[in-house]
Amino acid sequence: MKAVKIFLDSSVLIAGVISETGAAHVLLQLGETEDITLMISELVFNETTRSIGRKSPENLENAQKEIERSRIVILDDPTGEEIQANLYLMGDPYDVPILLAAIKAKVDYLATRDRKHFLDVPKVAEKAGVKIGPPGEVLAWVRDKLNS
Repeated sequence: MKAVKIFLDSSVLIAGVISETGAAHVLLQLGETEDITLMISELVFNETTRSIGRKSPENLENAQKEIERSRIVILDDPTGEEIQANLYLMGDPYDVPILLAAIKAKVDYLATRDRKHFLDVPKVAEKAGVKIGPPGEVLAWVRDKLNS
């Protein structure tokens, strides 16, 4: 079976680093296996380190260690032209690069905690052709995939 590919946005990565409980952290732990490939974009990496540095600086070193331990692949950000051409995908232009990075990586799932721009707007997943869900839903899906 090929590895399951999950794209994490910064909200999930931050939650997984800061809290040792919860589905976001379990996803990071699963990234240590060869059954799951976790991916982020450069933008997600930068947002995560900036946010943790500002809100929880004592966890900044831990964030880098988690990224390495979880074997997270850091992808290039989409180009400005790609972003402009795909603004129709969602209402928030600042999240378009996140969605595009996931689409380009051909991930199985985009994990996010962002209700306003992703989770509460099912049309985004429909237009993008990517499953989008909160960490708990993604974790349940991964477990089903790995057990089938």
